[in-house]
Amino acid sequence: MKGASERADSGGSGIEFIGKRIRNARRDRGMSIAELAAATGLSIGFISQVERNQSNPSVKALHDISRALGVNITWFFDDTAAAAAEPVSPIVRVHERKKIYYGLDICDELLTPKSSEALELIWSRFAPGSSSGAQPYTHDGEEAGVVLSGTLELVIGDTAYTLSAGDSFGFRSSTPHRYRNDGDTDAIVLWAITPPTY
Repeated sequence: MKGASERADSGGSGIEFIGKRIRNARRDRGMSIAELAAATGLSIGFISQVERNQSNPSVKALHDISRALGVNITWFFDDTAAAAAEPVSPIVRVHERKKIYYGLDICDELLTPKSSEALELIWSRFAPGSSSGAQPYTHDGEEAGVVLSGTLELVIGDTAYTLSAGDSFGFRSSTPHRYRNDGDTDAIVLWAITPPTY
């Protein structure tokens, strides 16, 4: 049985992109699936399923995989929508947003140009019942955001907060954190992250 941090659903746009990039990055580094599993704490079977496009990782699982491979999560954003090389414009049109789909029905869209080096803006949609995973995670930097619609439970350290539309937040990303939508409608959240470690 999968652990809560790796639980995922199958299907979903963008899954083939994530699986292929993980497999190629692992092979480029001369890592076996077993070595990647050991480095992330995820199961060999789960990583194999992700690479074969049979499962989508949770937010925490993809964070763990990206760290083990030495890349930022931004590296996994599906750029097929833009169908072009890194944009030179400071503008990101809505149809050009890079997207990534996680297990448990979460979608992130990158709002800042890929070349941004100091700050990232992420537009996130959390379906009812979706979460970053049962276990908290950490990374470098700081993050802040505002709930645009729906509700979001944000756990920072040992404290849980329930945020509604218009509520905002900010904290150091080195503090263990996790989040979930325990409402019955989609939650839309705008995140600002610095530096772009996501």
